[in-house]
Amino acid sequence: MSETRIDRKFYEAILDFEKSEHAQDYYYEVMDSFTGKICRNGEKETVRDRVLKTYGLLFCEDTGLKIGEIAGVDDVADTADRLYIGEVGYDSAHWYRMKHEFYVIDEDNYDRFAALVIADLRCGDLHDAAQKDRKMLIVGEADPLHMTTEQRKNQHISSVSLPRGGA
Repeated sequence: MSETRIDRKFYEAILDFEKSEHAQDYYYEVMDSFTGKICRNGEKETVRDRVLKTYGLLFCEDTGLKIGEIAGVDDVADTADRLYIGEVGYDSAHWYRMKHEFYVIDEDNYDRFAALVIADLRCGDLHDAAQKDRKMLIVGEADPLHMTTEQRKNQHISSVSLPRGGA
């Protein structure tokens, strides 16, 4: 695959997934398409594989995943509550999975949540907000609702860059 399939159209299909059969079809078409690479097990790599590898890379220190390993349901579910948007100083309106109505992360939607995060960072509203308003995706404590104000203020922030080609 010479050009990326993770683009604005894919991002919007994820956002419209619950409302549109066309969005669902497009989401599955992209996720099941091949990247042109071969996985460690010798099978063709799909965009789903690439998304889950990239998501796993974001949380490899927390999940114990090695670079190139695919994040599973538990890896995504255990880290989803750590993502929030904005600045250091959490408020519930910026809790990422709730903002996008992923109330439960399970077998049915963990890959879609991971795809949303990666697509948003790459070409979605979060990408645009980072460039224009300096808003960012913040990885906080395991449960940001239970962080104290002092804990939020004393967090260490690291920037993450995603590669431009491939996925």
